[in-house]
Amino acid sequence: MSVETLVAEQVMSRILVVVKPEESPLMAWELMRRANVHHLPVVSRGHLLGVLSREDLAAAWSGGPWEQSGRQVGALLTGERRPRVRPGTPLPRVAAVLADSGCDALPVVGEHGLVGLITASDVVAAVAGRRPRRNGTAGEVVTGMFHLEPVLPQES
Repeated sequence: MSVETLVAEQVMSRILVVVKPEESPLMAWELMRRANVHHLPVVSRGHLLGVLSREDLAAAWSGGPWEQSGRQVGALLTGERRPRVRPGTPLPRVAAVLADSGCDALPVVGEHGLVGLITASDVVAAVAGRRPRRNGTAGEVVTGMFHLEPVLPQES
């Protein structure tokens, strides 16, 4: 199969770690670190609100753990709507959307909401002929459902 005939759902990640908008930036950072991901879809009641990147978190970081634990990641989402693609979007079109938008990750949205995430690294791997591991079935998003409690230093 050539790169020109690949579509988003053949290249995207299906197993995603997501975060709720009311979680703290500290929690989001820890989720990213533990899951070794650079992007977290922000989801509320099954609806995609946006995608938070490590760069977004770093740019908004101020103060220490106490300040970060009292904020919410939903507030870090810019008012701009991030481009999205459909599962059947041809890979060349996905690459064009990534290049034109300046984003390095795109949510893949189907009829019933978020079905995956495709990153610039996924596109580069596909161009290099590296097929992604199949991790789930078409249309199935498996999210990490666990809760971490940050350990904060005691106030003096």
